[in-house]
Amino acid sequence: MKSEEIKQLFAQFETAAVDLEGVECWSARELQLLLGYNKWENFEKVIQKAKEACQHAGEEVLYHFPDVRKTILMPKGAEKEIEDILLTRYASYLIAQNGDSRKEEIAFAQNYFAVQTRRAELVEQRLLADERVKAREKLSQTEKQLSGILYERGVDNQGFAVIRSKGDQALFRLSTHQLKIKMGAPEGRPVADFLPTISIKAKDLATEMTGLNVQIKDLSGQNKIEKEHVDNNSAVRDMLTHRGIVPENLPAAEDVKKLKRKLQGDEKNVLKDSKRRKNDSD
Repeated sequence: MKSEEIKQLFAQFETAAVDLEGVECWSARELQLLLGYNKWENFEKVIQKAKEACQHAGEEVLYHFPDVRKTILMPKGAEKEIEDILLTRYASYLIAQNGDSRKEEIAFAQNYFAVQTRRAELVEQRLLADERVKAREKLSQTEKQLSGILYERGVDNQGFAVIRSKGDQALFRLSTHQLKIKMGAPEGRPVADFLPTISIKAKDLATEMTGLNVQIKDLSGQNKIEKEHVDNNSAVRDMLTHRGIVPENLPAAEDVKKLKRKLQGDEKNVLKDSKRRKNDSD
């Protein structure tokens, strides 16, 4: 997501916020449109999931999701009352967490409602951190799937480790050990935890390609599969370098585990802030 798009969405979410007796709220009807849902019926399903998550967290659903009525203008100057729900920041956050994560608006909202300080640049930073954590989780899933495919084709865990290392060498022109030193990855930690997002996604793409081609080409045995994985990583490297991106020259990124803890900490702060606002308004 580009900075301009983030700033535009930030402005829209800020404008939609209202202050009700010292509590920051959003109209569900307005949030529906901001999150890219055309039909209220579809959005209601997301709200219901969010209410259930709120209840499971031991929070008061009626406080975070109070029902209200809203008057809207109809053609020829007529008016109509419709059902609406006022949503606290915590409620809005839960809705974003239960929404369609493929929507850019949802990804933005997940981070917007988790940030306590109302500054667009912090939302942007958190979006980037969230993207990296998700990319790392996706790579782990892809590697696990490939490991299962290879096991059925005569490659054990040790053989898979060798194949993965050969792939790293083809992608980065460095051995896994050399890459770990360059990225500052401690012993016993995967180097992917310290790679920038684009490098993680590059490894994921090459691994996806290997898993697919092993099945399409019906490859078996370590040697054949190793060559396939090296070829795929080389192809991904060629694509990157052609666009002026040299993987081994990219700087190391923050430990993805630390990033994940920060994001989880923000989630807890959303609830703490909501409780504080409630106590202040009582």
